[in-house]
Amino acid sequence: MEIRIIKAEKEEEKNAALALRRDVFVKEQQVPESLEQDEWDATASHFLVYVSDTVVGTARFRLIAPKVGKVERVAVLSRYRGRGIGRVLMERIERYAAQSGVSEIILHSQDHAVPFYEKLGYRVQGAPFMDAGIPHLKMSKRLPVESFSPFQDE
Repeated sequence: MEIRIIKAEKEEEKNAALALRRDVFVKEQQVPESLEQDEWDATASHFLVYVSDTVVGTARFRLIAPKVGKVERVAVLSRYRGRGIGRVLMERIERYAAQSGVSEIILHSQDHAVPFYEKLGYRVQGAPFMDAGIPHLKMSKRLPVESFSPFQDE
């Protein structure tokens, strides 16, 4: 299975991310459509996971404070779960974040997904809370500092 991850740049790529999120959150998990999309969709960085030419996963990333990013709307089609797609998607976003100067990522995990994020190094912060009728937990992870020099050839 060949997995390819891109940062959505074109309008049709961003629309593919929104369509996949609608399938997972609205249709599968019964999240009200009015809560699924928000004002951050216009400015966040969206990522798409392809298996062959099929979009099977997505997530978005945005800066919420200096050096702090937030991963949101992580979604993988049900028939592709358990195949490592979510892990490689999160690893790609973490690399992007680190290269952008981010030193910490936070996310709000659905309670059933907490073990998945814990395996990736995220830690629960605080008490459970409800979002869109689904129990969630805030989680965070410190990223290693990306050390690169603009003079790498010297």
